[in-house]
Amino acid sequence: QVQLVESGGGLVQAGGSLRLSCAASGSIFSINYMGWYRQVPGNQRELVATITGGGNTNYADSVKGRFTISRDGAKNTVYLQMNSLKPGDTAVYYCKLVQVLTTYWGKGTPVTVSS
Repeated sequence: QVQLVESGGGLVQAGGSLRLSCAASGSIFSINYMGWYRQVPGNQRELVATITGGGNTNYADSVKGRFTISRDGAKNTVYLQMNSLKPGDTAVYYCKLVQVLTTYWGKGTPVTVSS
């Protein structure tokens, strides 16, 4: 089993920044990719950004140029630096890890951007 613990969410004014962290622990041996997704109540969970074990990144168009995903392989931790935040970025942010054929999710951390 793998456990994911997110942190770093909170309340910020529009234009501000936040840094999310997701620490993975447990039976980790071959990570395909880790990533961040977000969900607003009543909507589907959507991709924000992913990073592969080799360091390749992918971003949703809505966050390109504002968000940066990175990872510390030694700590099995992935980060999401969020700059120039907008009210539309308000959501619960979830960490995802895919290892072999298994997907794991964290419990989420809320981000609220006030106008």
